[in-house]
This record gives sequence, structure tokens and C-alpha cells, in this order.
Amino acid sequence: MNGFDAYRDLEAHFKKLNTIGDALSVLHWDASVMMPAGGSQARGDQLATLRGISHELLTDPKVGDLIGAAESAALDPWQAANLHEIRRSYRRASAVPQHLVEALSKTTSACEHVWRTAKQEADFAKVAPLLQEVLDLTREEGAILGDALGLQAYDALIDTYEPGASASAIAAIFEDYAAFLPGFLGEVLEKQKQAGPKTVPQGPFAVDRQEALARRLAETVGFDFSSGRMDVSAHPFSTGYAGDRRITVSYNVDDPILALMAALHETGHALYEQNLPAEWTGQPVGRARGMAIHESQSLLIEMQACRTPEFVSFLAPLFREAYGQQEAFEEANLLRIYHWVEPGFIRVMADEVTYPAHVILRFRLEQALLSGDLPLNDLPGAWNEGMEGLLGITPPNDRLGCLQDIHWYAGSFGYFPTYTLGAMTAAQLFRAATKAEPDILPGLASGDFSSLRAWLKDNVHGLGSSVSSDEIVTHATGHSLDPKAFEAHLRQRYLPH
Repeated sequence: MNGFDAYRDLEAHFKKLNTIGDALSVLHWDASVMMPAGGSQARGDQLATLRGISHELLTDPKVGDLIGAAESAALDPWQAANLHEIRRSYRRASAVPQHLVEALSKTTSACEHVWRTAKQEADFAKVAPLLQEVLDLTREEGAILGDALGLQAYDALIDTYEPGASASAIAAIFEDYAAFLPGFLGEVLEKQKQAGPKTVPQGPFAVDRQEALARRLAETVGFDFSSGRMDVSAHPFSTGYAGDRRITVSYNVDDPILALMAALHETGHALYEQNLPAEWTGQPVGRARGMAIHESQSLLIEMQACRTPEFVSFLAPLFREAYGQQEAFEEANLLRIYHWVEPGFIRVMADEVTYPAHVILRFRLEQALLSGDLPLNDLPGAWNEGMEGLLGITPPNDRLGCLQDIHWYAGSFGYFPTYTLGAMTAAQLFRAATKAEPDILPGLASGDFSSLRAWLKDNVHGLGSSVSSDEIVTHATGHSLDPKAFEAHLRQRYLPH
């Protein structure tokens, strides 16, 4: 078999793998949105079986042979990039034994199910035994991947979500921000105090009206409902596959603002997926480039574009149209709400100034858990101490502390750093976009995202995984990720001269 024929066989093989991944995404969506509680055990078995089949296909020895043969093919740049991503996937997957893949799938499914009850009851002890099993299996996975990839175990887990990232590089960025935060936060809070309190919307606010406005704004940003849908889940997320993107939102009858921003956040994720290179659908090179870039796309929409004075001037009349005339929905007050800074317990509700502290805490704790320096039973206390040290607040219970996020209970160790890397990337990208395209900010004032979408498609979305995250950022902004750009954004927004 010549090299190009081998490459074509690899494309066909990975197309089949991608189809299984599509099915897994819908099963996961169904479990979070529609599945009755009684289906959890069977769903866990279904997910484990499909992941096992996927792992068998990915690690089939013939894949390694085909990769070796394809190395001699004269490939164009996109095909070469696709082969690079195929090789990366094969190398990672072939290192992990089948029994560990299935054990992780079953254990995380069971742990996630118990976590939902434990969170509701604020009872960490209820889920701790299963989380210990997840942690033990994750340590095993990290050690195996680290040996295969020549990385530290934690770096190998991070590489799952953000290829090429390392704990040492992330730590330097995070410690810089941890040093920046106290003084800056103090200045911002003092300025807010001097300006007086914001006006809070007075509810209740009917869920159907919230949903209608969320759908309208998702369409405004550019979400294609002919190839997607919006539903309700306990925790907002975005999933799906080409031609069928799924957004979920949770609604609070007392706070219509939170759900709206969650919808815009998930729309940013979905918009990225809907604008990946269509000609490479089903191939590794056609996928999104890591979770830091993915998070940058959600935060670029939610935090950067949709909290500008321009967009808020468009948004305020829509709030009044949906919920009636209230002082809270006047443009100046709405802007204050969206720029309000206040240390709080819940990560997903945090403002952009304090949000990185939530991620820094998790980054520190998951390293300590994986290394064994922090016994699992000590996690609630360590969490509370960390929150006090970073933000000066102590959670009153574990529901507001170490039980609030699903990630560890679902086995996602190494994921959290990508949130703040994404926030920093978003600030740098948005600054470059508005500088390159002067029509973007005026367009937001009329609900026109077309210039921003076009810039993102050319500079981020359309690149898929053809280049690295650093190359995407450098290509779009002229230089690699600079955390000082994020700090400059915060100063400009919250302490303007």
C-alpha cells in the first residue's frame, strides 16, 4: 500500500470513530436533559460500551501501521495537519489499556450520579468513596500517559484538554494573577462602594419569557437553530455534532440576567463548532483546537462583546420589552450589573475579576489530590481555607464549596486551568478584532455580530486544529498569549482613567 492510500484509509477509519463520538455526545445530552433517574445504570453501561468500542477502533494495531505508511505520502498542509492529529490521538489512546478506559467510564458515570444527590444534600461524605475510586483510576491513567508521552502525570492529563500546555507554565500565569488580584480587587470594590448600590431586578420572571429572550439573543449572535436547539439542564453546557448543536440553559425565576449570560456563553461555544471547516468534518483536524481556545470563544461572546456599553445599549430595550419598565433595566444600571464585582462562592456565577481565583484554587487542589499530598477526606477543609486565602470568604457548606462543580466527579482532572487561559485569550482576541475591524463595536450597538463572526471565522474558527493554540493566538493577534493583556482589559473596564 502506498502512502497516500494509507492516509485515505486513516481518514475513513477516523470518520467512523467520529460517528461514535457523535452518538456519545447525544447520549450524554439526553442523560442531562431528558433521561429519568432510573436510566442512569443502563446509560452508564451504554456509555462504557461505546467508549470501549471507540478505544478498540482507535488502538487497533493496523492504525499504527497505516500511520507509518502514510508518513511517506505527499500530503497538502491540511492533510499533514490531520495526520499529525491522528498520530497524537493514536499515541495517547494506545497507551491506555482497554480495561482502564471502561473502568473510568463506569466509575465516573456512577460517581456523577451520586454527586447530584450529594450536592443537593451538601454531603461530601456521600460521594467521597466513589470520588476516591475516580481519583485512583485517574492517577493510574496520568502515570500511564505520562510515561508514554514523556510528560509528568498531571501535564499528561492537562494535555487531554489543552495540547501542549504544562502545569509549570500555567502556574506562572496563575501566580502572577494571584499577586495582581488583591490590590486590584480592593480598588474596584472601593470604587463600587463610592458609586453606591446597583438596582436589582424585581421578579418573578416567567421562564417562558426568559427562554424566548435567550433564543432571540442566541440568534442575534449567530446561532443557527436550523442546525441546533436550546434546552434546559441543571448545569448549562454545549454539545452535539455537525448539523446538530445542542445548547442547554438553567433558569432562575428571580434572576433573568444569569440565564441570559449563560445562554450567550454557550452560544459562543456552539458558534465555534458551527463554523469549523466544513470540508474537514469528521476528521481530527476539523475539530476545535483545545479547551482554552474553546473557552475563549464562549467568553469572547459573553464577557467581552456582550458586556460592552455598545451591546448593553442594544440589550436594555429588549429587557424592558420582555419584563416591563423597571429602573433595573435602564442602560446605565444594566451596565453596572454586568460590571459588578463581588467575591462569591460559586464559580459559574463569578464576575471576570474574581473568576480566576476560583480556577486557581481548583488548579492547586487537584494537583495536591493527584500527588497524594492532600488526602481526599481533607478536601472540604482545604477548599474552604483556599477560598478564604484567595477571596476572603468561607463557604458555609460543601454544596457551595467542593461539591459545586461536576468536573472531578466526572473524571475531568486537568480541565479547570483552561477556563482562565480561555478568559485571557478572549481578552487578547477581542482587542485584536476590534482594532482590525472598526465596524465591530458599532455593530454590537444594533445587534449586528456579522463583522465579529467574520473575523473569528477567518482567524479562529476556520483553522480547526490545523495549527496549535499558540499559533492561533499569534496568527490572530500578532503575538503569543500575554496574561498582561487580560489585566489591561480589566483595568480599562473597571478602573478607567
